Amino acid sequence: MTNRHFYEPRHGHGLAHDPLNAIVAPRPIGWISTVSASGLVNLAPYSFFNLFSYKPPIIGFCSQGWKDSVANAQATGEFVWNLATRTQAEAMNATSATVPPDVDEFDLAGLAKAPSRLVAPPAVAASPVQFECKVTQIIRLTAKEGQDIDQWLVLGEAIGIHIDAALIENGVYQTAKARPITRGGGPADYFEITPDQYFAMPRPS
Repeated sequence: MTNRHFYEPRHGHGLAHDPLNAIVAPRPIGWISTVSASGLVNLAPYSFFNLFSYKPPIIGFCSQGWKDSVANAQATGEFVWNLATRTQAEAMNATSATVPPDVDEFDLAGLAKAPSRLVAPPAVAASPVQFECKVTQIIRLTAKEGQDIDQWLVLGEAIGIHIDAALIENGVYQTAKARPITRGGGPADYFEITPDQYFAMPRPS
C-alpha cells in the first residue's frame, strides 16, 4: 500500500514548502507587457498562465493581488504575451522585481522593445513569439464559501500573433526549438523544454 502524505489545505500542508505549485508543474509562463492609461510601460511574468480556447484563441494569466498588469489591462483593454525562452530567462526573472509603476521593466532588465501592430503595449523584441491580445474578461476568483479573494484572472483574445519563421518547419511550429522555459515549484525552480523530451502519441480514432 502506498504511503501518502495527506493534508487539508485550510489547515496547512505540514511541509517545508507548499507543494501545490510543484505538483501542478511545470507551468508555462505568462510574460505580460501592458501600458497604463497614462502611457507607463509594464512587463511582468506570471506562472499561473495558459491557453484556454483555440477559436477564438484565448489566453489568460492570474495575478495574486491587484498588480500593475491587471490594472493596466483593465484600463486599456490590451496586453501582449511574450514567450519566455532559455535565452531570456535571466531577463524574465529580473522583470519579476517589485518596483514602482513608473519603473520600466524593459529598461530594468535590459530588454529592447518591439512595436505591436494592433495594440499599444510593446513586445519583448528578443522573444520569438508574441500574442497581441484584447481583454475579454477580468474575473475575481472566489473561494468555496463564495467570498471574493485577492486573485484576478485576466483573459484575452489573441488578435495578432508573431512567430519567428525559423521555428516553423514544413508548416509545423517546433515547440522545443524555441527552448521555452516553464515554472516549477519552490522559490527558484524552472524547466527548459528540449527536443530530447519529445515523444509522439496519436489520439485514438
